[in-house]
Amino acid sequence: MRVVAVVGMTGSGKSEVTKIFQDKGFSKVRFGDVTDAGVRRLGLELNEANERLVRERLREEHGMAAYARLNRPRIDAALKQSDVVVDGLYSWEEYTFLKEHYGKDFVVVAVWASPATRYARLGQRRIRPLTPEESAARDRAEIENLNKGGPIAMADFTVINESSRADMKKQVERIIEKLK
Repeated sequence: MRVVAVVGMTGSGKSEVTKIFQDKGFSKVRFGDVTDAGVRRLGLELNEANERLVRERLREEHGMAAYARLNRPRIDAALKQSDVVVDGLYSWEEYTFLKEHYGKDFVVVAVWASPATRYARLGQRRIRPLTPEESAARDRAEIENLNKGGPIAMADFTVINESSRADMKKQVERIIEKLK
């Protein structure tokens, strides 16, 4: 069984890529579910500022591999049924934690799109839309505070998501074929 982590900057298309893996039989573990639960536990509204607050607090409390540590039981449980796709790997420390635990069965797929493309998408999304300023601030926070660049740089595969969904889907399906 494999664990495939999908990583990319906000708005790159990580969730869309994850859905394709799900459609091909992978079970999904979304790291952001931990953030959402933390925001709700604090009785706060789900928005960018509160999500960032929870993300950063969790990492202060559990270290930079917090999301990998907190989600590993969910990943292990899902692996009993099928391959797993992880939506939302962020930090270098999460990458190394999962790589050490799952070894060669841990694969990273980076999803890349330009800032202009991502910011346009983020402004149009139904859930948690972001302004260009909020998008840029989130980029800075993810790069500077969360060590997000490492997993993207070390990805086993990269999907360039600058054109159509159909093109992106073809790229992901080719990756899934290589993983079989």
